[in-house]
Amino acid sequence: MGDPKRPRKKWRGPRHPWRKEVLIEELRLVGEYGLRNKRELWIAKEFLRRIRARARAILALPPEEQEKALRDLCRKLYRLGLLPSENATVDDILSLTVRDVLERRLQTIVYRKGLARSIHEARQLIVHGHIAIGGRRVTCPGHLVTRDEEPLIDYAPTSPFYRRKLEAQAQAS
Repeated sequence: MGDPKRPRKKWRGPRHPWRKEVLIEELRLVGEYGLRNKRELWIAKEFLRRIRARARAILALPPEEQEKALRDLCRKLYRLGLLPSENATVDDILSLTVRDVLERRLQTIVYRKGLARSIHEARQLIVHGHIAIGGRRVTCPGHLVTRDEEPLIDYAPTSPFYRRKLEAQAQAS
């Protein structure tokens, strides 16, 4: 069972940590998505690695089991917003990139919705408790947002940003 104080690692670092092209690409992604450190990027890569491994394992199943397992995986990935439709193929799953996973983080979606002026401000708003999903405060910038949660993202009701938004709407009408 393991020590409850020691959670399992969610990431695995690169096999060859000092390859220049890998370092440059990782640094570019860290800057573009406003990640705190490369560990957050490695967590996203590990998440994608597990999805791809599951898709490859589905290919090895007998045809009748393969169809059901693929349907379940596609439904899960569609709910997460990683796939455009539930009727995807194994090739669609295997063609997912780490950018697709990073686009579904709460930090990125807050910035894309225009609730923050920069990706770094989005992270700060989330950590300081100004962002809520369906009225419930979320303080984890790495939270993977589902399709159902995406329209519910807004400022927290107790946030001063929420009051400013209400005042601006009242003045506009």
